[in-house]
Parts: sequence; C-alpha cells; structure tokens
Amino acid sequence: MKMKRYFAADARTALNMLREDQGEEAVILSNRKVDGGVEIIAALDYEDALENRSLGNPESLSTQGSAGADPLHQAETYSAAIRARMQADAPAQRATTAAAAQTPDEHTDPALVKIREELQSLRDIMEAPLMQLAWGETTRVRPLYAKLLKQLMTLGLGAVLSEKLARRVAENGLGKHSWLDALKLLSAIVPIADEDLINRGGVVALVGPTGVGKTTTIAKLAAKFALKHGRRNVSLITTDSYRIGAHEQLRTYGRILGVPVQIAGDAAELEQALRHGDSEAREAPHLTLIDTAGVSQSDIRLAEQLATLEVSGANIRSLLVLSATGQMPLLQEVVSAFASAGLHGCIVTKLDEATSLGEVLSVLIQQSLPVAWICDGQKVPDDCHPARGKLLVKNAVKLMQKTKQTPCNEQLAYTFGGMVSNAHI
Repeated sequence: MKMKRYFAADARTALNMLREDQGEEAVILSNRKVDGGVEIIAALDYEDALENRSLGNPESLSTQGSAGADPLHQAETYSAAIRARMQADAPAQRATTAAAAQTPDEHTDPALVKIREELQSLRDIMEAPLMQLAWGETTRVRPLYAKLLKQLMTLGLGAVLSEKLARRVAENGLGKHSWLDALKLLSAIVPIADEDLINRGGVVALVGPTGVGKTTTIAKLAAKFALKHGRRNVSLITTDSYRIGAHEQLRTYGRILGVPVQIAGDAAELEQALRHGDSEAREAPHLTLIDTAGVSQSDIRLAEQLATLEVSGANIRSLLVLSATGQMPLLQEVVSAFASAGLHGCIVTKLDEATSLGEVLSVLIQQSLPVAWICDGQKVPDDCHPARGKLLVKNAVKLMQKTKQTPCNEQLAYTFGGMVSNAHI
C-alpha cells in the first residue's frame, strides 16, 4: 500500500491539506504530534489494496516501512484506541467543565473554545471513516449478521436492542430463518403487565403527558367493564384542573355510559371521593378510573399532580399512557419523569397513527415497563385490547412493510461501525 505524509502546524491545516489532495473519502491511518506541528498518514490506494486482498493477495495491504502490517487491523485498533481514550478522558473532561463553570473567564476564553472545537472536529473526522471501514468489513465477512442488523433497525428498534437480538440469534447459527428467530425472541422479551382490571376491578389512575389519549382510554376501559359487570359498578374521577373543559369531556363520556363522574382537586378530595364509592354495597367487582391532568414531563407542576394520587390506604394502581407515535428519546424521558408515580404498567395508544412500533418497543424493554393495553382507534370500547407480545411485534412488522423506511449504509456504519468491530460471535 502507498501512503502519504501530511505535515502542518495544527490538525485543521493538516486535514485541509489531506482533503484538497485526496478528497472526503481519504483513509487516515495515523495521526500524531511531532516537533513543530501535527503529522497525518493517509492511504493513497486503500480501496485497490482492499480489493486485491479479497482476491487472495494479502501482501497488497502491506505498508511501506512496515512489512506485513494490515492497515485495516491498524484502523480498527486505532478506532478502539480513540474510543478508549475518549472514555478515559471523560472524567477529566467533566472535571474541566466543572472548573470552567466556577471560572467563567476560562470557560468563555475564545482560544480554549476553539481548541475544544478543533479536537471534537478531529475526532469526528477520524471516527467516521474508521466506522465505515468496520461496517464494510462486517458486511463482507459476516453478511448474514449485517443483514439481520439492518432488518432490526428497519423495524425501528434501537441500536443496542438490535445488536443484542442479533447476537442472541447468531449464537445458534445464522441462516434463512434468522429473521423469524429474531422476531420470536423480540416477542418473548416484550414485558406484559398482569393487569386484569376488567375482571378484578380496583382503583386505577391513568397518568401521562398531554395529548396521549388518557380520557378516551378511560372511556374505553369503563365501557368494557360496564358491559361485563354493569354500569353501577363503574365510577369515574377526574383530577384534571389544568385544561379548560377537561371535566366536561369526562362528564360527557359518563352521561353516555351512564356512570357517575366526580371531581377531585387535591389528595383530600380524592380520598373523599374514593370513600364515597366504597360506602356503597357491591356484589360484583367495582372499578374506579381516575383521569389525571396531562402534564409535560418537564413541567414543574408534574410532582404536584402526581402527589394528588398519594392517598393512604387507597391502593391506587397507576398506568402510564404512552403514544406509539412518540420518538425514542421523548418516550424515555416520559417514562423516567413519571416513574415517581410508582407505575404498575403502561397503555400504548395511537397505534393506528404510528409509522413504526420499534421505538416504543425498545423503550418498554429497556425500561422494563410492562404494557397492559393497546389502543388503535377512537371507537369506544372496540379499539382497546389486552396487550400481547406477539401481536405488538406482528403490528411492528406490518408497519415496517408498509413504510419501507430502510436505513442507509451511512447510518448503519455510524450506528454499528464501532459496535460490531468489537463483537465476538
């Protein structure tokens, strides 16, 4: 392999020289500080050498001045070294940031800011081609594994879960049934809640952010329970004092279903409403559904709203309502914010509006949050069903086949380039 040395006073100048000479596809083999500046070594004919090696000529990848060395191995090793160095530097970087916060002059020093930006830019520039190399080698050496990763990402799953599933399937050998094996494994690990409220009744509160469909879901559950046990055994309570007309919406559902609706502005009023419901003689199971205010996960009033449900001896089971249309970072943030409610599970709504279910499935598995019900429309009570892992995965596959949003090679390389280079299967 032919290599070329680029020397300049700083990293940015050296990289600009490399780009002007070889373009954006240049392969960097090494980078180091030397007397007087920075030295970058880049390959001039890496693609040709890689092709020759694939045809059985390993000597084609040997470097001048380093007989028999494999630049691909060097690139992977160097990539691992960069990641290790970045991890090792993390505590120092955090300490530096903390110190900078105490000394605003250093934190805002243009020279220091410029240095940090150049270092980050250099890392990004060097990581990208190395990740592409690692992913390209994976698709060549282990094509079935790479294909399975791509399929799982197309399903909408997160990178960590996709890689975990692919490894598990690969342990038993990859073949023509690997995709089906991965789907079966995914179905088995989706957490399902043991929340049979239609038969057992009790006191159940639905919590979650604005617009996820809590009130409509309450109407569906109330209607299902009333059909089985009678409308006299269902009661509704709302603690939503934030939205204009929130009480009226639930009252409308109550009038349609023929069930009473009460309003509770705080924990004391909620306790009183619950006691009123318990005072009546019941022969069949009784269900009390509590509709809470839709509060954003970042709203300072969230803790106040959740505190309303803290009624001693009430045994309130809280279910978090999640929209299937939410993106993974948002869903994770919502689950973390509402965890203080002592969640017994969740309800996933708006399946009929979602373009992918992989993201919500990833969050449920990652957060170990069991799903009790799924809602896929506005019809009361028809569009509400007990959750089943196989059904959720089946719907996820249907959406994948419908939308056909396949990740590009650049996205796969960025996502798995560093991950798969360290995989041992």
